[in-house]
Order: sequence, then C-alpha cells, then structure tokens
Amino acid sequence: MNSDLFAVRSLLFLPASNPRAIAKARDSDADLVVLDLEDAVKPADKDDARAAALEAVEAEWRMPVAIRVNGVGTEWHSADLDAVARSNCQFAILPRASSLHLFHGAREAVGKPMLAMIETAAGVLAAAEIAKEAAALVAGTNDLRADLRLPLGATRAPISTALQMIVLGARANGIPAFDGVFNQLKDLDGLRAEAEEGRSLGFDGKSLIHPDQIAPCNEAFAPATEEIDRARRLVDAFSGGAERFGDEMIERMHIEAAQRVLQRAGRV
Repeated sequence: MNSDLFAVRSLLFLPASNPRAIAKARDSDADLVVLDLEDAVKPADKDDARAAALEAVEAEWRMPVAIRVNGVGTEWHSADLDAVARSNCQFAILPRASSLHLFHGAREAVGKPMLAMIETAAGVLAAAEIAKEAAALVAGTNDLRADLRLPLGATRAPISTALQMIVLGARANGIPAFDGVFNQLKDLDGLRAEAEEGRSLGFDGKSLIHPDQIAPCNEAFAPATEEIDRARRLVDAFSGGAERFGDEMIERMHIEAAQRVLQRAGRV
C-alpha cells in the first residue's frame, strides 16, 4: 500500500455510516479513501458512523484510508479523536482548520499524520502556518463559499485567490495540496475541466464525492504521455546553464520541473 500523499490524485469522501459506499470504495481506483464522520453523517448517526469507520479500517485496503473527524468545538470531536487514535487508519483529517494552535491539539491527540481542510476565511489566512504541521492541505470549497457569503451557484472565480493561497501555503512547507469537490455528479466533463484547472493552479489532486468521478480525476492529474516524453527530453538535453531547447530557452528551473513530472509519473 502506497501512503505517499504526493502520489494521491483522487480523494474519495464517503459517509462512514454507509456500508454499501464503503464496499464500493474498497474496490475502486481512488488513491485515498476518506471515511467521513462530519458533514456526510446526520447527528443521530454519528456514534454508529464512528463505530463503522473503526470496523472498516480493520479490513485490508489496497489504498490508504483516512478518517475525517468532526470539527473542534462539536460534541463529537473528542470521541472522534480518541477513536481515530486507536484505529488502523493511516491518516486523520480535521475539517475547518482555522489556526495552527487548534490543529496542533487535534494532531497530537490522534498521533497520526493529519490533513487540514481549509474551509474558512480564517483558515485561508492561516494556511501557511497550519501547513507547518499538516500532512497536506485540502481546499473545502463548499464551506469556503458559504463562509465568504457568496451567492448560491457562484463560480470558482471569487475563491481563486483563496485557492492559490492554499497552494502557496502547502508549497512553502513542502506538502501536497488538494482541490475541493465538484458538486455536479453527472457532469463528468465538467469535473474533468475543473480538475485540469486545479492542476494548472498547482494542486496535486482533488476531493471527490462519487466513484464515477475517480477515473476522469486520475487522468487529469496524471502527467500525459506527451508531457512525460518532453520532460525526458529536457532532462537528457540539459548540460548546465541557460541553453536552447528547440525554440525556447531553458535553465535549471525547467529541468527541476521536468524531474518532478517524471517523479510523479513514477509515483502514480
């Protein structure tokens, strides 16, 4: 099982209270499965979902599994942290991470690598600090739109600065960054387009809410054959300083970018 988060393109979120969804996820091609105890679970089902998540991670998975706990200040938060700490999941996820102090407390309690979901204005402004201890940053685009009081159905344009700040915070601390969900379940072309846009912004992968979204997401975030071929030719051609490569000038920074493409191709 590969637990390298830089190899993750698709993060499939599903309610831990849904055994059928768990079974389908186990057989899927998702790079990371997230058993959700938070938004996807009704308050009345929280305790059952927690028990189901603990049971689910006892089984063998071919991909790493994370558990998303309920947020700081909720009545279920402490019990979730205790459960995750004694579970077999590889990662924990904290929703609505808004400060390094609160994130640190949750991470220490679970004793596992923890991803931070950046879903509020406060979280965006603290993203670079939170990233100092996080295993990865995950953009929570739905909650972020709500926290910013954007109109229903707003495009990604009003949150483009926030998305870039999440990527910047992750890159400044050498960790992965993952884009938020695409809500239209049947619009796979739209999902692919948004995934490609996310990659162009610097995200390493994307959160998903349905297994049908996995294949187009994985394809969008994997280097294309042409990209891999060009990267190899760049690396082979480079001899030191600035030089000509076809009709362009290349320097060491271009070679480092090409090496990252090859490295990612090998990971995925």
